[in-house]
Amino acid sequence: MLKELSTLPSFYTEPTVHPDARGSFHEWFKASEFESFTGHPFALQQANMSVSQAGVLRGLHFTAVPPGQQKYVTCVAGEIWDVLVDVRVGSDTFGRWEGISLSAENRRCLYIPDGFAHGFAAVSDAVVCYLTSSEYDPNVDYGIDPLDSSLGIEWPVTEPILSDKDRSAPGLDEAREYLPTVEECEQLLNAYKDAWVLANEEAQ
Repeated sequence: MLKELSTLPSFYTEPTVHPDARGSFHEWFKASEFESFTGHPFALQQANMSVSQAGVLRGLHFTAVPPGQQKYVTCVAGEIWDVLVDVRVGSDTFGRWEGISLSAENRRCLYIPDGFAHGFAAVSDAVVCYLTSSEYDPNVDYGIDPLDSSLGIEWPVTEPILSDKDRSAPGLDEAREYLPTVEECEQLLNAYKDAWVLANEEAQ
């Protein structure tokens, strides 16, 4: 079931799990549900998996717009606190964050749109899988300090374990020159939707 977040333009899913004597089955991505929310398909270009020990904090990461990068995230072992932050300059919700528990037990998935930074804290040892709409490119990949006091993110780990890169990332205000604007993100979104409409028309 697709559910919208309360404050940011994104969604998470709570799939129907089908258990039997062998184990269980569930759908963790469904194109029709994604398209009904966004108005365009998810252009899968890369699939990633990260393994983290309890206490690890990864992020906050975002991609320049263009080209942009959407993510669709799930936790297949353990539990994480997954966070997205609106970094679209000019947005009514700029700097606002929302977090959600993703775990092997609840099997939720979280969608990260273009123009949003993403990070997570491993509540327990955890394995995270996520789909992305573009391949990783270090030339357009940026980070924000996940502990930036201006964001006030309530991470559920008291002494987070960070990479050197994440530990030295700038705060939100310092990163402003790299941040996408809400207009750039809207233009990219409209391009996705226009291409999807055209593709459907050509298919008829």
